[in-house]
Amino acid sequence: MKPLALFYIQLLAATAYAQYVALPYGIRPKINAQKPLMDIGPVMPPSQQPEGSKQPPPQGGVLISDVMGRDRSINIFAGFTRDIASISSRLDDSSKNSTVLAPRNSAVEKLPRKPWEDPKDYDSLGANAYEGEDGQDRAHRNLRRFVEAHVVSASPWQEGEKIKTLLDGDREIWWEMKDGARVIQPDGIQVESIASRVGNGELWILNGVRNYA
Repeated sequence: MKPLALFYIQLLAATAYAQYVALPYGIRPKINAQKPLMDIGPVMPPSQQPEGSKQPPPQGGVLISDVMGRDRSINIFAGFTRDIASISSRLDDSSKNSTVLAPRNSAVEKLPRKPWEDPKDYDSLGANAYEGEDGQDRAHRNLRRFVEAHVVSASPWQEGEKIKTLLDGDREIWWEMKDGARVIQPDGIQVESIASRVGNGELWILNGVRNYA
């Protein structure tokens, strides 16, 4: 082999070695003379994006059932929702969106009667209206009506959109902004806050109880 050719080969080898050791740690060049020059994937530096940085939409995997018990100011109503199987199942269903209108504990405690009591039951059955198995069933039906009247079968719920709750025969309700706050109409109940926005709807905290009778 001619000296010039040998020198040229040694020069190429030295250059390749210098490129090899100059690359970031763990990265090795792919030596393949048949590959086009655009094939630079193997020598690209690793991504600086931390693993798992691609996050799902905020609380996208969380359901209303997961957040109902977080706010102590509505734990009375939250307990009611767990007692009604149809409501509990709905709030735990990712395919059914809802807007829960949860009254504060103070609003429930100010009611002239318990949510499972109905004056008509006392009028027709007397003081023992809720005694025994029949009385318990009667109380449970009344409580279910109370809870259903505070769950809207839609989310997001747009301002001015008239809609009915889950309670059969309930009148249409809507909300509007008034003095900087959301107000449920026609009852005129102020929404204190939107406590949670989750995968299957929203949890609103109300300063009052709906009049659905």
